[in-house]
Amino acid sequence: MIELGCNRFVVDGELVELDGLRYTPAGVARIALKIRHVSTQQEAGTPRQVQCEIPALALGAAARQASSLQLGQRVQAVGFLAQRSLRNTQLVMHIDNITLE
Repeated sequence: MIELGCNRFVVDGELVELDGLRYTPAGVARIALKIRHVSTQQEAGTPRQVQCEIPALALGAAARQASSLQLGQRVQAVGFLAQRSLRNTQLVMHIDNITLE
């Protein structure tokens, strides 16, 4: 994971969950997915194996991009983090662009 600045993030990893393409009541394309990230990072001068599964949501053109992907593919997603809802503070990545690695 790499922070781009201006609250933009890049995440790379394997696509492990992909819901079907849906539409909001306003007609905007929407898709939920999950990306598994695995890497080695430096922490306090020592290599550390890192792995996590990142829940994500894509709307509009990004949702249409994601809907053509397959489970198991390696992807790179660019977006921002936000809490799931006003009452649920779990973080979810909102994807602006997702491409194959």
